[in-house]
Amino acid sequence: MSYKAEYIWIDGTEPTARLRSKTRILADGADLPDWGFDGSSTNQAPGDRSDCVLKPVFSCPDPIRGGDNKMVLCEVFLVDGTPHETNTRAKLRPIAEQYAAQDSWYGIEQEYTFFKDGRPLGFPERGYPAPQGFYYCGVGADEVFGRDIVEKHMDACLAAGLKISGINAEVMPGQWEFQIGPAGPIEVGDHMWVARWLLYRIAEDFDVSATLDPKPVEGDWNGAGAHTNFSTKAMREGYDAVITACEALAGKAQEHVAGYGADIERRLTGMHETAPWSEFSYGVSNRGASVRIPWQVEVDKKGYIEDRRPNANVDPYVVTRLITGTCCAALEKAGQI
Repeated sequence: MSYKAEYIWIDGTEPTARLRSKTRILADGADLPDWGFDGSSTNQAPGDRSDCVLKPVFSCPDPIRGGDNKMVLCEVFLVDGTPHETNTRAKLRPIAEQYAAQDSWYGIEQEYTFFKDGRPLGFPERGYPAPQGFYYCGVGADEVFGRDIVEKHMDACLAAGLKISGINAEVMPGQWEFQIGPAGPIEVGDHMWVARWLLYRIAEDFDVSATLDPKPVEGDWNGAGAHTNFSTKAMREGYDAVITACEALAGKAQEHVAGYGADIERRLTGMHETAPWSEFSYGVSNRGASVRIPWQVEVDKKGYIEDRRPNANVDPYVVTRLITGTCCAALEKAGQI
């Protein structure tokens, strides 16, 4: 007997990396071996030194193929055994390990937009649909587009054992969101990348594409983000640590914006529930701030914060590396651990 292992990795496309995958047939019960690929075709190597290495780091059941088949997320390495420069997971690992005792939790809200025939799903061939307002968490064929894909994707994530925690229709027609978490800084990224792969793969069957473009339609339409919820043990136990984390993010605001996804200035305009990319603010229950403190957190005097700046196209390994490094260092310095 044998099984199929779908090896999935993140390529070197700039400014936004893409997912790649290929299938390996393995003997029943066989471990997942390292594998090679042509890096010159994925923007990860020149043609005269094209070999790159896939090292499995996370696997789960394949809900599309079923049976004993697996999806295998890999890190990319050079043939000399060092991580490839595009391997952002490898750059996160030492930061996650350094601050592991603070027990960071993440929840990432992945917004995305379905496109078909060159326009968002639900948009007419010419012109625009009714203004946004009724589409968010809507119901009915005139308000919601693509639910069949979304439901199938959610079921696939559950069958794969991913930490998906919810879905909802978003503000623009054809725009949706799923949430991954709570999970640690590495795990949330692993599950997010595999969930993205499943989204793209399932949408294929409907002849629909899913895009993480942060501003898929110009004008008076919401962009697409990846709001990132974050807490540490100290934050979940006391409000002072929550404020320390917010102040730490303020001190490195532009460094974070630079790593929160390409074309972020197109989305963070100060309109459509965003703060301007060039300014930093935080506030209770304020969706127009860079960082929102949920109202219940202020009431309970403990909890988490929501960084609303990351784009839909952000690399989750980068966003958790930045937030963990910035906030956990400040909390450690303040003795709030």
